[in-house]
Amino acid sequence: MKVYLFILLLFFCGITYSQTTITGVVKDVNKKPISGANIKIIGDSAGTVTNLDGNFELKSSKNPPYAIEVSSVGYGAKKIDIKSNNQKVSVTLVDEETLLNEIVVSASRTPERVRESAVTIERMTAKDIKKTASPTFYDGLENLKEVHMNTSSMSFKSINTRGFATVSNTRFLQLVDGMDNSSPLLNFVLGNLIGVSEIDVANVELLPGASSALYGANAFNGILFMNSQSPFTNQGITAYAKFGQTSQKAAGNNDYYDYGIRVAHAFSKHFAAKANFSFMKGTDWFATDYRDKDLDNNVGLDRSFHNYNGINVYGDEATTNLNGVAKGLLDAGRITQSQFNSFNQILPNYNISRTGYNETDLTDNVVKNAKADMSLHIRPWANDFEIILQSKFGTGNTVYQGANRYYLNNFFMQQHKLEVKGKNFFVRGYTTTEDGGRSYDMTFTALNVNRKWKDDNTWFGQYALAYVQSTLAGQTPQQAHAIARGYSDNNIVPAGIALPAATGSARFLPGTPEFKKAFNEVIANPDVLTGSRLQDNSRIWHSDANYNFKDVFKPAEIQVGGSFRLYELNSGGRIYTDANGQIDYREFGAYTQVQKKLMEDRLKLTGSVRYDKSQNFDGNFSPRVSAAYSAGENKNHNFRGSFQTGFRNPTTQDQYIGFNVGSAVLIGSAPDNLTRYTEIRGGGGANGSISATGQAILSAINGRPTSTVTLNGENAYFNSYTAASARDFANFARANPTNLQGAAALLRKTNADYVKPETVKAFDLGYRGQIKDFAFDINGYYNIYNDFLGNLNVIAPYYGTAADNITLTGAGNPNPAVSTEQSVIAIANGDTRVFQLYTNTTLEIKSLGFGLGVSKKIIKNFEISANYNYAEFQFDQSKDKDFEAAFNTPKHRVKASIGNEKLFKNFGFNLSARWNSEYLWQSNFADGMIEAATVVDAQINYSIPKLKSILKIGASNLGGQEYQQVLGAGLIGQQYFASWTITP
Repeated sequence: MKVYLFILLLFFCGITYSQTTITGVVKDVNKKPISGANIKIIGDSAGTVTNLDGNFELKSSKNPPYAIEVSSVGYGAKKIDIKSNNQKVSVTLVDEETLLNEIVVSASRTPERVRESAVTIERMTAKDIKKTASPTFYDGLENLKEVHMNTSSMSFKSINTRGFATVSNTRFLQLVDGMDNSSPLLNFVLGNLIGVSEIDVANVELLPGASSALYGANAFNGILFMNSQSPFTNQGITAYAKFGQTSQKAAGNNDYYDYGIRVAHAFSKHFAAKANFSFMKGTDWFATDYRDKDLDNNVGLDRSFHNYNGINVYGDEATTNLNGVAKGLLDAGRITQSQFNSFNQILPNYNISRTGYNETDLTDNVVKNAKADMSLHIRPWANDFEIILQSKFGTGNTVYQGANRYYLNNFFMQQHKLEVKGKNFFVRGYTTTEDGGRSYDMTFTALNVNRKWKDDNTWFGQYALAYVQSTLAGQTPQQAHAIARGYSDNNIVPAGIALPAATGSARFLPGTPEFKKAFNEVIANPDVLTGSRLQDNSRIWHSDANYNFKDVFKPAEIQVGGSFRLYELNSGGRIYTDANGQIDYREFGAYTQVQKKLMEDRLKLTGSVRYDKSQNFDGNFSPRVSAAYSAGENKNHNFRGSFQTGFRNPTTQDQYIGFNVGSAVLIGSAPDNLTRYTEIRGGGGANGSISATGQAILSAINGRPTSTVTLNGENAYFNSYTAASARDFANFARANPTNLQGAAALLRKTNADYVKPETVKAFDLGYRGQIKDFAFDINGYYNIYNDFLGNLNVIAPYYGTAADNITLTGAGNPNPAVSTEQSVIAIANGDTRVFQLYTNTTLEIKSLGFGLGVSKKIIKNFEISANYNYAEFQFDQSKDKDFEAAFNTPKHRVKASIGNEKLFKNFGFNLSARWNSEYLWQSNFADGMIEAATVVDAQINYSIPKLKSILKIGASNLGGQEYQQVLGAGLIGQQYFASWTITP
């Protein structure tokens, strides 16, 4: 690292070569300066951009005569002949009323105009970033057509295009300068936490549909490209400072700030370097949803409910069968056999939970993000051949929501890349590593802070004792539960209740020294039985290459390419089943594409196919065919269509996870993974108690007294019941307590196979064009998914054999000596473990949608735009009750904006609004409805040419109605900011 920095320093301190200089100014037809315009020497790599005044200075070792090209998004390009050194030029660019001539690269891995693209594509330029009313450019992506954000934290947003996405969107790929910046451990993107600084963004391109044919298995439902600026063309020092406040009912008003600097210099036409640094800090949106997670039966379920499990309350996942506690008290010698018989008659046969802690007690709610990157760019010859050495670093604090809520505390990610590219090729290799820092799981933090104060056996024992004595004293069940909780939590002995005086302190309260000490010890410990730290030192090695034969073979444009990736999973057994050593996993792919233009370049035909192979699965081919046709005299009416079959390999989590999240175990289905995960259940304490009946059955099976059972992944996949049928069993048994046979008949054995790749057949049609002064972009899609990957919750009995259509032989009651009927007893008594499986549904899933966008420039430089998106999916839930497709996308979305960069001298503004309908949220953490939301953002900006500065004042969610995008995350409030940006 020191050598790398030393080399960078040498470049920054280097001696420049002898150069010629061209200066000039670029303006529009109204004589207004155009900032950010590109100036490039035709046939040479030298280039620059204009500053806020529209001025530029271009240095080159090339001697005149030559020509330069001046271009800017939204304007027609212009060529200027340069005849002498130190020539001064003045260029006027004419507005283009259409963006159809913009150049994009992502759609076909080769430069092409937007009108030639055969797939739907959205784009954000540096000019758009300047106009955005959002606090950051990444937030501003939500205003693009087809984009819906899933916000887990103020600094952690996940992009969702075309549905089927939670916060952990493994169907979406994000590339920064060609590098996948997904987490090696988690397999998905952490927003822009190790992305690109907004002052270094050259452009952003978004493909919202399946892109597997060119980009591999992870680009299943969309791909985002973030490209940074080259130090050869964008030089100088750029800096920004942003200060503001967030406002939320739960959190109040809190300051936040964000600042960054970019330094870039081209020492000659051969050497250039740049460095970026940015830092953001603020207060996160407080998560304060205290409804019970069982939202389907949430009427009256609050903290007084005996088995309460609040959405943003943790530690209440510690739950056990109250009737089973009596046997534990007997075995521990705390009650006599006579008392046991009495207790067994009084204690109800259902679960109770420990008292939990609110999320706001378990995190300081600070969000931070520091990003740094540096790169060296070497052009040995006077052409497009370039060598790039690049390093990126990201660290900070944020909240990620998966099966639990996790505080990523001082996490650290880094990427290092070596790339060689030219006019028609690139070869790159990079590595991504991460360190979990002091990150922790909030559920296990609360569970184990509770256990440091009082172990589960003691707490549940005191609860059971207090419940019995309260019942004997004539209290109602509700009153008995309240007394029992007060006794076990706070040592409260009500008058008239025969209870021994409890010893020891009351429950640790947040803010007290006892709580802080226990909290710090727990989050430093990775053992789930006593701690909550998330260990992670995983790594990805990746390489890919591409070559375009267009200068070798003229009849058609042919490309070939390929990639290789190695995962090194290293969580120390905390998340993956890698306690005994690192897990290595490999995959590779290769592709080719052929393009041909016909009919005077109006028709463009493209065919491509990619082959991908991973070590645990058979290879898959992903073909794509597409066509784009430009009609009209000026090619202003552009029609496109494409079809492809894509696929997605199961992620490393789908295969190798073995993650105890307290209320369930997440278990991957690689065959060698199932036996690597083992867990002892029962015996009281952290792993709960087995009912007295269950202990008797286990003792009979083992021929000795038994109060524990060992489970592994094979129990989950091969000896379990679907969670839906277990719920049906429980509901029927409560309504018909004398008809256990009817309840038993409802149980359905899990029939889950090992996870395998999912596939999609994707159809995409669209039109881009200009009709009079209106620009239109219309698209529609229809996707057919097979072997769709998802999660399945199952209930594994501690004893007995799971089976369908069980007939009870004991006069309508299960016979404890019959293995299949033993499993019925286990379900009835709560002697079970919940597992979440990674598997495929056998049902076909379909999704369809369409979008319409329209924009227009009106009088005096006002620009207005609006778009509408419709999205839905089709899945017969009744045929697979437990499978969650997690579409998580509103059916209707409307977005609109109005702005003027030149409202009057040096002033501009932008106002944007978006609305979405309500939608169902499904995830490992919680299921429920997300309400409809309307959000308005606004900004005004003022340019100070003499100071080369832009001042901006903005506000997001101006209306103040707090809204949610992820069930379990905090409500999103208002955000106000003022920023100052200095440009070269």
